[in-house]
Amino acid sequence: MSSPGGRPGLVSVRGFVPGVLATAAATACAYAVAALVPALNPTSVAVLLGALVTNVGLNRPFLRLGTQLAARHFLRVAVVLLGLQLSVPQLLHLGGLGLAVVVVTVGLTFTGTRLLGRWFGVPPARSLLIATGFSICGASAVAAMEPVADGDEQDTSTAIALVTLCGSLAIVALPLLRQPLGLDAASFGSWVGASVHDIGQTVATADRVPGALTAAVVVKLTRVILLAPMVAGVALVRRHRSPDTARARIRPPVPLFVAGFLLAVAIASLNAVSPATLSVAKDVQGTLLVAALFALGTGIHLPTLLRTGGRSLALALTSWVLIAGVAYAGVRLAGL
Repeated sequence: MSSPGGRPGLVSVRGFVPGVLATAAATACAYAVAALVPALNPTSVAVLLGALVTNVGLNRPFLRLGTQLAARHFLRVAVVLLGLQLSVPQLLHLGGLGLAVVVVTVGLTFTGTRLLGRWFGVPPARSLLIATGFSICGASAVAAMEPVADGDEQDTSTAIALVTLCGSLAIVALPLLRQPLGLDAASFGSWVGASVHDIGQTVATADRVPGALTAAVVVKLTRVILLAPMVAGVALVRRHRSPDTARARIRPPVPLFVAGFLLAVAIASLNAVSPATLSVAKDVQGTLLVAALFALGTGIHLPTLLRTGGRSLALALTSWVLIAGVAYAGVRLAGL
């Protein structure tokens, strides 16, 4: 496309600007609200803002090019940068028994949620996205699996809304359950790390119990490392089963940004990046994630969600109970 002045692409580039600016403003607003209300997480606020904008009629067509750009590409860059927060030594620090708890929790939650999705009658793509988000790391995991799932925008936004909802509820509910369940601070942190979805929500939950944060972060980041193998495994299985063999040969075994995530993990494991750069990358990753979640939140149309989302909500709540139960059993049995 060219502009009247003969500058190719200028009109199309300008088309993204209003939505990107609106996303930036909403991101700043999400951080401001979270700063004023410490119980709220910026990611949760961003999703709510996006849904609010859409359902009061403010998500005008001229904004959608920019918000779609943020929803897709900002989130993928955030996934790549997330890899810089992880390293192979973290796996070794957790130990064999702790790693087994993480792997079993992720595997049972993912498989159980997929089976429950069939029982509830949730569409396969949406069920896959919900299973990935709940078993690994929330919105980032949904973003990583989205190209493989072959669902639509409503599937993605619904999965992210539900994983954000349950992760936000965990910030309130799990600390209240610590004493009735007989968990000391370290065990509580391990339980939180093994069961809460988004990293920000994990930190917010564990931080409510002094002494729990370190264990929660180590266990949580170990879960995140399983993101790439899970996406690769599902992609390979789907490619093998695909009747469109020509397309299957062309499609890479994992999305390129997931390969970027693995590369970032390798770089972090080699200590090839300075602490100052890692700190900046972490801040950028968090900001891009909040921006992308606002943009994805604009895809949550409540009348549509109410018509189609009852079964999805039931699946999400059941998956949340499943991962919390399996993680608790693993922490108690392993003595983490």
